[in-house]
Amino acid sequence: MDLSKIATISGKSGLFRIIGSTKGGAILESLDDARTKLVATTQHRLSVLQEISVYTTTKEGTVALRDVLQKIHADFKDDPGVDANADGAELKAFLKSVLPEYDENRVYVSDIRKLVRWYRQLKQFAPAIFTDAAPAATEPQ
Repeated sequence: MDLSKIATISGKSGLFRIIGSTKGGAILESLDDARTKLVATTQHRLSVLQEISVYTTTKEGTVALRDVLQKIHADFKDDPGVDANADGAELKAFLKSVLPEYDENRVYVSDIRKLVRWYRQLKQFAPAIFTDAAPAATEPQ
């Protein structure tokens, strides 16, 4: 499984696995024990995790969410050491340790809370995301 098969819906908590498509949207299943299914239409604000980035102060301006999640996994493994409901300063310090160049003016505490929640949920319900090897570059022959 990869991040292109996992989405979030504005106004709904948690993450959703994309399990199919319809003429006007996508069929989703909650990424938790409840496994609630729903159809997301054009009225829902659906964001696929593969397309989400974190603002940085670097020349590029952003870092892919996948790279941030992989860095958290490399540094902290199963427990990021911070709770999503932690104090704002603690959450900022956590993200600063993972991504020192994150843009503190454009990345809000609520965004960091989501990041921590998503990381924990992905570790629990989609651990293959962290064990799948990145596609190898094709070598010239």
